[in-house]
Amino acid sequence: MTNRWAAAVCLMSLLAGCGGDGGGSGNPIASGPSPAPSPAPTTSTCSLQSRQTWAAAELREWYLFPDTLPPSLDGSRYASVDAYVDALTATARAQNKDRYFTYITSIAEENAYYASGSSAGYGFRLGIDAGAARMFVIEAFEGAPALEAGIDRGTEILAIGRPGTAPRTVSALFASGGAQAVSDALGGEQAGDARLLRVRAPNGVEREVTLSPRDFELNPVSPRYGVTVIEDEGRRVGYINLRTFISTADQPLRDGFARMRAAGITDFIIDFRYNGGGLVSTANLIGDLLGANRQRSEVFNYTTYRREKSSENRVDYFTPQPQSVAPTRIAFIGTGGTASASELVINGMIPYLRANVALIGTNTYGKPVGQIARDRAACDDRLRVVAFAGQNADRQGDYYNGLAPVMPATCRADDDLSYPLGDPREASVRQALAFIAGRSCTPIGGASATASAARTRDVAVPRDLLAPARPSTFQRETPGAF
Repeated sequence: MTNRWAAAVCLMSLLAGCGGDGGGSGNPIASGPSPAPSPAPTTSTCSLQSRQTWAAAELREWYLFPDTLPPSLDGSRYASVDAYVDALTATARAQNKDRYFTYITSIAEENAYYASGSSAGYGFRLGIDAGAARMFVIEAFEGAPALEAGIDRGTEILAIGRPGTAPRTVSALFASGGAQAVSDALGGEQAGDARLLRVRAPNGVEREVTLSPRDFELNPVSPRYGVTVIEDEGRRVGYINLRTFISTADQPLRDGFARMRAAGITDFIIDFRYNGGGLVSTANLIGDLLGANRQRSEVFNYTTYRREKSSENRVDYFTPQPQSVAPTRIAFIGTGGTASASELVINGMIPYLRANVALIGTNTYGKPVGQIARDRAACDDRLRVVAFAGQNADRQGDYYNGLAPVMPATCRADDDLSYPLGDPREASVRQALAFIAGRSCTPIGGASATASAARTRDVAVPRDLLAPARPSTFQRETPGAF
């Protein structure tokens, strides 16, 4: 792959994912400070028709499923580039191959996120129980408004409004317009656009708090629970929780695995339960850090383009690092919010650990494909095109319905909001410890969600990850984030 396109390869998220899904690249998409805004586009250069024509041409050149594209499609029937791209990819979406993984985004916004985790919002991740019309904070991010206001995992949001007005209950919002009404009420994309929230803490105490969204840098590895050693019945187990695959995760991951290596730990829990994906370079690094006993001739992942673009195909081999560990057993925690680069890592370890690797929790999202970035800088347009598929050393890459059906072992577990992430009492961590100890479990059954990667479903409990109809890069790669 040429340097130009190596820097553009993106394995999205989930959920968005580069997302979901999870978006990502063979090399970091960007490094250093956020780019300056693109010059104001001219009407002729960036007219709707011009942008649609450009997007269609890129899809016809690069799309992984060219036979699914319509021979022609009248752009005048669509009011936006997004709607036009969705229409062009509708057949692949109906075949469960491209669930809104191909989309238009901002070059500047995406580069800023992958380089430093630059995000805007309240700094929490939300789960909803649509049937019961309830919403909970399932994670809060350090250095952001929510956690600074004492809102953390397990807090229920009861009502939402603007300061000086009576907040509307979450149940009333659901009744008026479902999850989208809740998302719209929160807003959160513009700094300083404050919201009054009535919340109930896990201990039952209710209060009202005013939050104003602001820019912050997401810690991909939490300083609170991202890396820890769990003592379990005389066994020491390394726990790693990765929120998203961005370049600022690389050094904390190296440091965390170095700590495990120094402690002689060989049993691991890797928690990807809400991780919608991101940079393939970071996924490859995790493979390397889990590969102290792997040879440089052993394959971690195959990347395959369509036949006309086969010159772009590549093979990623294990490259053990000074911090690498040699796992005996790995329990990966996943949910329907686990996608893309997260699934790539899990899939990549199957050929080498077999029955000693398991998926704990619920089925994953099912995104064995990735995107390249095609840019039109004059319009600040980045088209994320599904252009390649990934496979492990066994050439296994057919997990569009999630990883559970191809995993050597699975154990069903709930996402338990009663305890912090990484706590050995939390249901998924507890079940992961049981697998590592060799105890039996109930396998995961059923298929993963089939909605957009921006609307990922956690099938373990009646709780979805809340997302707007058109998520930002932050929300694609960090599903449920606001």
